[in-house]
Amino acid sequence: MRITRRLAAIAAPVSLAVVLAACSGSSSPSASNSPGTPPGHAIKGGTVNEAWVGASPNDIFPLPPVTNTNGYNANLTSLLWPTLVYQGDGGQSIVNPKESLYSSLKYSNGDKQLTIVLKHWKWSDGQPITSRDFTFVYNLLKAEAKNWLDYVPGLFPTDVTSVQTPNSSTVVLNLDRSYNPAFYTEDVLSYVPLLPQHAWDKTSAGGKVGNYDQTTSGAKAVWNFLQKEGAQMSSFTTNPLWKVVDGPFTLVNFSSNTDWDYVPNKHYSGPAMPHLARMNDVVYTTDTAELDALRSGNVQVGGLPLNDVQQLPELRAQGYSSATQPIPGVAQILPNFYGTNTVSDMLLRQLYIRQALEDLINRKQIIAKVYNGYSDPGSGPVPIAAGGPWASPLEKSGGPYPYSVSNAVALLKAHGWKVTPSGTSTCQKAGSSAGECGAGIPAGTPLTFTLAYSSGSTSFDEQEAAIQSSESQGGVKINLKSEPFNTLAATVGVCNASSHPASACNWELVDEGYDPDLGLYPAGSEFFLTGAPDNQGGYSSAKMNQLINATEYGSSTQAFYTYEDYAARQLPWLWLPNSSLIVVYKSTLGGVAPLNPFSGSINPEDWYYTSGS
Repeated sequence: MRITRRLAAIAAPVSLAVVLAACSGSSSPSASNSPGTPPGHAIKGGTVNEAWVGASPNDIFPLPPVTNTNGYNANLTSLLWPTLVYQGDGGQSIVNPKESLYSSLKYSNGDKQLTIVLKHWKWSDGQPITSRDFTFVYNLLKAEAKNWLDYVPGLFPTDVTSVQTPNSSTVVLNLDRSYNPAFYTEDVLSYVPLLPQHAWDKTSAGGKVGNYDQTTSGAKAVWNFLQKEGAQMSSFTTNPLWKVVDGPFTLVNFSSNTDWDYVPNKHYSGPAMPHLARMNDVVYTTDTAELDALRSGNVQVGGLPLNDVQQLPELRAQGYSSATQPIPGVAQILPNFYGTNTVSDMLLRQLYIRQALEDLINRKQIIAKVYNGYSDPGSGPVPIAAGGPWASPLEKSGGPYPYSVSNAVALLKAHGWKVTPSGTSTCQKAGSSAGECGAGIPAGTPLTFTLAYSSGSTSFDEQEAAIQSSESQGGVKINLKSEPFNTLAATVGVCNASSHPASACNWELVDEGYDPDLGLYPAGSEFFLTGAPDNQGGYSSAKMNQLINATEYGSSTQAFYTYEDYAARQLPWLWLPNSSLIVVYKSTLGGVAPLNPFSGSINPEDWYYTSGS
């Protein structure tokens, strides 16, 4: 999953590509039993153990490289280096000005110029945060934009024609065109952290800090040094670089695949110092192990697997409260249009094949049987429950592809397939004319795919089995392949027309869980633009590019719906239900609810024990 830069929620399978999203009401059944503020006064101190399933961050540098799509890295770094724009205020889907690093944003010159005034906050070493810290980030990204995981072609930093810093707290960006201010604030600046130029502008561990970033060659050298240091997991807590933070916490312990722990940043300049003395993130290999830890009282906060909803009464009796939050993201199966299996690629490039695959996903059954009703319907590129005003009438009505075996079978037969329900259909009429299977698909080709997914979640296992079963009714054979998250992350890369190495593109279909990287303004630029960072399967459409650009440059709701409906119909992803999040937490712990979906519902800087605990 992806969270505050795109963070992952604590109890849901998460996308391999890093993540944050938009959220409002929920149509799920109510699991909320939040008592509000616990009795007594907030006190300083105490430790919270927070449970994660399968979380495995492996890089600490907060500008992730394009070669590392591990979404849990944002969970590790978001409490250390927050982004310029902080999304979500409690349960509200709004920009949070108190937590954001700016004091004002002003668009001018027809929305082609942006003036950012920074707050007078400090780094953990006592040095002030200044406009030089912004230009440091800008210079690094300008030199290495194509190697930054979160870079969207045509957007920051390459859309900036010049940067001015009239004083130590002001940055003026001149942009190459007019942008929708809501889009640029909520979906661009929410990816940009400030980084300590006075401590990080160096090219070697023993070298002196300079202004290397002010030349392209120097910026590249600094980038390479920081990327190398950021990948050294053994020094996450000892490297002096990572001790200079501006977030509410500092990292004091990191054990790969086991836990990572924080203590408060004593020099945090934000709206309030953390109350907790320590926050430990504890990793469990399965959701069963996590549930056992909750029952034993070893963890104070954790996500409840939806297949264990019936355990809520028992947990409440043990002193836990609960809160429910629809996740502001989209669950999907990624099709690989540029894998190493040429025939599979050709099959997935055919829209009618993707339509048949979507027709055969029984989303209502998955919601009812796997997620006990706690799920977004999953009918397109914008969530219904957490999409605010951006879910179109088409999506709200169930989307363009309701479950229909008959529709899928008719589609396949109309394109030259011999359909074998509960077996494997084969191409009878090769060719690219009407009524034929399509270009590059030989006669006799079986309609079969391998679907990879992350192991460790019972709900995930049940969902994939349900998909395998329903696809077989239309003659599509799905072979399931479950792997540990780290294994999956290491082998599922970005594959497109210009780059599809065998080491990262030997996959056909991947269910990564969900990607919450949507933002308050959930445009599809990160996912569906040609060459976008999270466009892992290499989908490319000139019309899609045009429609997405229209949502970024203007503010028309209808233009947004036009993009959304086109994406829903074209199926760059196969749409799946996106399970909601149920967080259980000790009733003596305040500040947990209401949940902020943009932080993965995790805001330990707001948590506190009470004198009545």
